Amino acid sequence: MKISTKLMAGFGLLFILMFVLAGIGTTRISSIDESLDSAFVNRFNKTRLAYTARSDVNSIAKYMANLLLNSDPNQPGAKENLAKANTYKEKLKEGVAALQKSADSDVEKQLTYETVKSTENFMSYLNQAIELYDNGKVAEANKLRTDIGVSYQDQVTESVDHLTQYLDDNVQKGINEFKASNSKTLLLTILLTVAALVIGLGIMYWIMRSLSRGLALLTGMIKGFGNGRFDPGYRVEVTTTDEFGKVAEVFNVMADDLEELMHNERTFNKQNEDQAWLKSNVANMSMLLQDQTNMHDLTNSFISEASRMIGATFGAVYLLEREGMRTRLVLSSAYAFDKDPEDNLLPEFALGQGLVGQAAADGRRIMVQDEVDTYLTIQSSFGQLDAKYLVVEPVVSEEEVGAVVEFAGLKMLSENELDLLEQLTENLAVSIGRIRSRERVEELLRMSQALTEELQSQSEELISQQEELRTSNEKLEEQTKALKASEELLQSQQEELEQNNEELLRKTKQLQTQVQETELANRQIEEAKEALEKQAFELAMASKYKSEFLANMSHELRTPLNSMLILSQMLAENKDSNLYDKQVEYAETIHSSGSDLLKLINDVLDLSKVEAGKVEVQAEYVLVPDIMETIQRSFEQVARKKALGFEITIDSGVPRMLYTDSMRLEQILRNLLSNAFKFTSQGSVLLHVYPVKEGEPQIAFSVKDTGIGIAEEKQQIIFEAFQQADGTTSRQFGGTGLGLSISKQLAGLLGGTIEICSREGEGSTFTLFIPHRKYSERVGGSAEAAAAGQEQQALPLPDAPAVPQLPAPAPVPVKPVPKAAQREVEDDRGSITENDKVLLIVEDDVHFMNVLVDMARSRGFKALVAMQGDIGLQMAKEYKPDGIILDIQLPIVDGWSILVQLKNNAETRHIPVHVMSVVDEVHQGLSMGAIAYMRKPSSKDVLEQAFIELEGFIDQNLRKLLLVEDDPVQMNNLIELIRHDDVLIEVATTADEAIVKLRERHFDCMVLDIGLADHSAFDLLERIKAEEELRRLPIVIYTEKEYDKKDEMRLKKYAESIIIKNVKSPERLLDETALFLHRVEETLPEEKKRILQRLHSSEAVFAGKKVLLVDDDIRNVFALSNLLEGYNMKVLFAETGRQALSILEKEPDLDLVLMDIMMPEMDGYEAMKEIRSMPQFDNLPIIALTAKAMRDDREKCIRAGASDYITKPINNDQLMSLIRVWLFK
Repeated sequence: MKISTKLMAGFGLLFILMFVLAGIGTTRISSIDESLDSAFVNRFNKTRLAYTARSDVNSIAKYMANLLLNSDPNQPGAKENLAKANTYKEKLKEGVAALQKSADSDVEKQLTYETVKSTENFMSYLNQAIELYDNGKVAEANKLRTDIGVSYQDQVTESVDHLTQYLDDNVQKGINEFKASNSKTLLLTILLTVAALVIGLGIMYWIMRSLSRGLALLTGMIKGFGNGRFDPGYRVEVTTTDEFGKVAEVFNVMADDLEELMHNERTFNKQNEDQAWLKSNVANMSMLLQDQTNMHDLTNSFISEASRMIGATFGAVYLLEREGMRTRLVLSSAYAFDKDPEDNLLPEFALGQGLVGQAAADGRRIMVQDEVDTYLTIQSSFGQLDAKYLVVEPVVSEEEVGAVVEFAGLKMLSENELDLLEQLTENLAVSIGRIRSRERVEELLRMSQALTEELQSQSEELISQQEELRTSNEKLEEQTKALKASEELLQSQQEELEQNNEELLRKTKQLQTQVQETELANRQIEEAKEALEKQAFELAMASKYKSEFLANMSHELRTPLNSMLILSQMLAENKDSNLYDKQVEYAETIHSSGSDLLKLINDVLDLSKVEAGKVEVQAEYVLVPDIMETIQRSFEQVARKKALGFEITIDSGVPRMLYTDSMRLEQILRNLLSNAFKFTSQGSVLLHVYPVKEGEPQIAFSVKDTGIGIAEEKQQIIFEAFQQADGTTSRQFGGTGLGLSISKQLAGLLGGTIEICSREGEGSTFTLFIPHRKYSERVGGSAEAAAAGQEQQALPLPDAPAVPQLPAPAPVPVKPVPKAAQREVEDDRGSITENDKVLLIVEDDVHFMNVLVDMARSRGFKALVAMQGDIGLQMAKEYKPDGIILDIQLPIVDGWSILVQLKNNAETRHIPVHVMSVVDEVHQGLSMGAIAYMRKPSSKDVLEQAFIELEGFIDQNLRKLLLVEDDPVQMNNLIELIRHDDVLIEVATTADEAIVKLRERHFDCMVLDIGLADHSAFDLLERIKAEEELRRLPIVIYTEKEYDKKDEMRLKKYAESIIIKNVKSPERLLDETALFLHRVEETLPEEKKRILQRLHSSEAVFAGKKVLLVDDDIRNVFALSNLLEGYNMKVLFAETGRQALSILEKEPDLDLVLMDIMMPEMDGYEAMKEIRSMPQFDNLPIIALTAKAMRDDREKCIRAGASDYITKPINNDQLMSLIRVWLFK
């Protein structure tokens, strides 16, 4: 320690002691002040309040006595006595309340409580006495005073006295505590002062002693130099750390530097020599091992060369071999051993046996230096010597032991030799892995050849068995003929018995007559049945044609109506202020009428869908409070406008989540509430949700109104289509009468019913009952719970009556867009510059196209238009726009085909596509790579929102990906695979963390590993899809588990892509995430670009693939087989579905099937169902080929088992694009 530091430390400690004394004094003074406040201020105030309360009680008693003893209320002073009694009464209440509020100890609170209770009794007496006095009952008041008033006064006085005594004692106690504290403070101050003096004297002695010792050390060093002792070996003993010690240390450092310089130079030269020797030997060994092709030569070369390099006298190599559950180490090569049992060289070891087995089990080196000579000697022709060391080194590759090497010698190994041995074993591990991989490949090849020969022999054996079966059938036919001959003999015997029994014959004739009469009656019944069936057939035909007509007309009406609604809304907004108020009113009327017409069309379309059996239930878990909140928002304004009460109540027994179709449930509730509000002019409308306690578990949604009610005889007809309770032309309320009919049929699809309870003039109650299944039965986290959840996917449906088969309606041909119509829309293709934002609009409706073009231009886009699918695809490839709005129902090439080709082209797959259609197929559009889906017809607000989403996506340069993975190694691999500067990757390790991150911020895609520890994947996916903001999030499932068909269908309901981990899965994952993140391939690193280009190579994906072509038209077979063979594909063909099944049995290794629909014997629908019934073909891609163009053809093909669908005439590029997609699935 420096001299200045010592001085500062000494004086600093004295100053600290002074500050401590000052601090203690200040603290004690503050404590005394607080004690004074507590003892004399707080406690004194409480005592004063107690005495005041006692005085107030006496004053009240005095004035009450004066008041009651003077019986005349009008006597002078009576009112004054009453006023003063009331004043002191209020003062007493305030004083007692203050005492109660300031009580702090338990005893004080108890005494205060007694005072309060006695005061309340006293107050009660006062109030009674004053009331009697005011009523003129002075005698009764005096009696009350003498009976209980005086005793109550004494009780208050006594309780106050007890409290006062306790407070006085507390004041005295505080004084005593203060005196004791003051004495302690004085004693502590004296002790600290004495301690400070002692410490100060000690510091002075320490400083003086250290100075004198330092001067003596410096004097000794100077004398040493004066005597000539300045060689590098001379050192001065350092005993202090002050300035004198520093001078001695500098002297010693100088001498150390001279010695260290010479030592470092010798060490550096030695290290260079060691490294050169080490690298040279490692290189020589690598070259030697590269030339070896079998395991024995490899180990023999290694042990000989390694023994020479490290100077070992003995050496051995043991290879690790596995035989079933047994693992052992087998001797492969040895150095300087005779392999004689007397030499102690064992042929094999088990794991953990001996030093060799233990080194393999631990994966670490074992060195033995002592006692080696007791069991190992080195022999030669001149004699023998004892070994000095033994080293056992495991050969480790990728954390797995593949072999163990053992060395022994006369000279102990140096550190360099041990390092060399470690690096040599690493080279040996690589070479062993290389040779074993080669041996495994050769073994697999031999096994494959053996399996092929075995399959061929089994096939020949099967043919011989079929021949034996045919011989057996012939024998059975001969036996059948013999049985027939026996039957004829028995029949003749029976006829002889009938002739001998005439009486029985007569009775038989009578029975025959009765039988004839019965047959006649049966024929009449059969004729009546046929007539009824014919009528039912005609009725079903009429219903079918009606539904088809309504569906077609609804679709055709929506297209022009779409433009009318948007244009009328734009006119009503009058942004340019160039319309009169009357014209704005006209536009609003047009928009309102168009909206009503759209609702009517939707009702008609829903009814036709239900009647035609086209409505499918999309069941999922939905939150009941969310549905009620949506309903509340929808009808609040309606209730406010009609001045009606509107309330929604949910009973406590209603589950939070319900497994049903949320869209259909909301549609039913909206219809019921719309009717309730329409037919209610005053009162209220109530929606009550409650559980049904009897029978099967059900949830009831009851809509009650105070409207006009429905007569009992008309309560059933209102559920029929186009029917109302008042169906006259002069009825008060309008409407088509479709709402309740649709609601009843939708309720049936959900497995529920609708009941009505109504009285005319009093209102109605419509109750919807739907089945409820508990959430815990489906997602319990176990295999049983998951299986139970799978069963709940299909809601119970009512039994439908049998309907005779109807002939399919004629195909609707696809009409090309007239050239005149194509010229009506002018776009901006001639004025596009480099920095312009370009939007391609592919739409065949001219009016709607004009609306979209105007909106695009108003938002700063240059618009390109195409009214045919093929032209739109060509323009997308040519102009590469920033975004695309794509209709689905297009001439020439439909929107789905365009979307597939765009997403399979590296130059266009990053372009965001916004899909729109009159058909609601949101999941399909998103799974194919679209950013959003819009249903036509759409309002202007919906279109504005679509443009906002598209602009946001175009302007967003950084895409966000959520990776849900709990394995750190796998997580790092996936991040390394996907990451680049255009993607921000966030990681979640649990399902709960993933949900939190998804709610906090927006993500463009999510990659989910199915094997999470805290939740099942189905649970997480259902939680995501149950939230409106997350439903459209693209999800890629990345798993190593193979799922059965049911679970795979469940996953496909929630995820856009499912990737099974295998050799090609990383490339697939990179490709799928690039699709849903819309990454520009050209901006990716070269390595990732090569992966995607190799994955999408148009030639490599087709080469060697085996395709089955099923078509009965030889011209199609010829054309398609030539096309496919041009891509180096092997083509098999069949003319019928039955032949296709036969070929599949013989050729189970097919890669893809092209299936025509219209074929003899067995059509394509039936053939695909048969193929899918075979488990081995669950994942076989099947592309359906059809010449029909009905709207539901695609759904029929998919339901029958097709993977995809393409219409004839077939576009070659479109077909090859589809094949490429499904060969990668």
